[in-house]
This record gives sequence, C-alpha cells and structure tokens, in this order.
Amino acid sequence: MSILASELILNPDGSIYHLNLKPEHISNDIIFVGDQDRVDKVTKHFDTIEFTTQKREFKTTTGTYKGKRISVISTGIGPDNIDIVLNELDALVNIDLTTRTIKDEHTSLNIVRIGTSGSLQKDVPVDCFLLSTHGLDTNGMLHSYNIDEIAHPELEDAFVAHTQWSSKKSYPLIVANSKELEDKISSEIIHKGITATAGGFYGPQGRVLRLSIQDPELNGKIDSFEHKGNRITNLEMETSAIYGLSKLLGHHACSMNAIIANRALGEFSSDPKKTVEELILYTLNKIVE
Repeated sequence: MSILASELILNPDGSIYHLNLKPEHISNDIIFVGDQDRVDKVTKHFDTIEFTTQKREFKTTTGTYKGKRISVISTGIGPDNIDIVLNELDALVNIDLTTRTIKDEHTSLNIVRIGTSGSLQKDVPVDCFLLSTHGLDTNGMLHSYNIDEIAHPELEDAFVAHTQWSSKKSYPLIVANSKELEDKISSEIIHKGITATAGGFYGPQGRVLRLSIQDPELNGKIDSFEHKGNRITNLEMETSAIYGLSKLLGHHACSMNAIIANRALGEFSSDPKKTVEELILYTLNKIVE
C-alpha cells in the first residue's frame, strides 16, 4: 500500500519536504551538526564538494574526504528537529518516493553527531572530547513511538528513584549508541558517559531567569546519579532523539561532544572554536579509517 501524500510530503521537484533532498544527494555516511554555519566548518576539509542545498535551518553538503563520500547535515536545535531529520533521511533510503512504498531491501545509515556540550562532572574537563554511550531522554518525544525494544528499564527506574522524578513529566528513556560506531570512533583520549537530552535550554536544563522551575534540585540529582558504573556526564538537546530514532529505524548512530563548559566547576573554554575544530578533524579521520 502506498503512503498517503499527507504523511510523506514531497516538494514539487520530488525532494523530501523539509530537507529538500533526493536519494542521490546523500551518502550512507552522515555527520550531523546543529548549527547550519558548522556545515561549512566541516566541509572546508573536503577534497571535493558534490552537492549542497539548504531549506530553513536544514543545510546539507555532500562531498568526499580522503576519498570517502560523506554528507554533512545541520539539524537545528532540539529533539523535535531530529524527529524531522531522521524520519526524512530514512524515507530517502528506505521508501520509494515515486511509488510511495517501503522498499524490500533495508538500507542502514551511519550517523555521527558532532556537537558542543557542557560537562556535569568535575573529571570531564573543558576542551575534551566525550562520546555518548547512551542518550537519556527527558523530553518525551520518543514516547510517540513503540519504544519497548530500545529501552533500559532497570537503568531508567534507578534514575527515576534517585531523582524523585515527577509523575507529571514524561517517563525517562535511556537508549544505547551503536557499539559498532563507538568502537570505530573511540581512542584513548575519549571520555565516555551517558548524555542527558533536554527538550529546552532554560527550564528543562535547570536555568532560572524569571520563571521558577518544577524541581530546583534536579541538576544536582542528575549530576550525582550512578548505577552499576553508569553516570550522566553531560547535558544537551539532541543525542537521545538521534539514538532512539536510529535504533527504531535500523540505523547506526554515535554522538561526539566537544566539552566547552564544565558546570560542576563553573568553567568555560578559553577557545571553544579551536576545540570544535579539533573534534571535527578527529571525527573525520576516524570515519575514513
């Protein structure tokens, strides 16, 4: 049965609605960045540029680095944007856009996020690189899907008990990365831990300006959580959504974070651009190894 036009929306030229892409425009190896300006900061290292397009905050450039074809896509901020990007990327490779039918043969994408983040632990220093072993989803977007197969109930229940999580909030979900990509990208210089993903920058991350928040002590509870060697090392707004949708759709995903702040120590990088640039080159070289 074909997918209805209201569900799979295409532009007049046949490209997928938000990303403005056709299947031939992307590689199976993809780098996600949040900021559209960071796309060029990655692709300036490419040997060749094959294709580039932008619609809204979604910018895509495909080219080659050391002979390997790679696409770089800006997702914008937050799990809601990730829902758009991952579903549309999956449609490009696993749905025939002409007939609007799911393909018989599944294609798996390799997705590496390069982002910035703040450390929650004193021993995860400013200017280091952190690989997210898991994404902790506190925003609830993934609960729109059937998630039982990707959940970690013991770890989630331990987190809920430790933080005295409000029953009025979405139940936390913890999703693992792709071990295959983790092994490929890891090295002795990489820190690892659980990355918490919030649905906003201010209240959802414990920041108070003029609005009071539901649990003023939540950040401290998150920082102190530990269960069987698992702890939460950093906080941002995309990783759990990337991990959850990738797992559900049959893709590989891993999140790399340039740590530019340490909230436990109140420190901020003296040169965050340099740290991000070094992480970009590190990740590119690991992808082509």
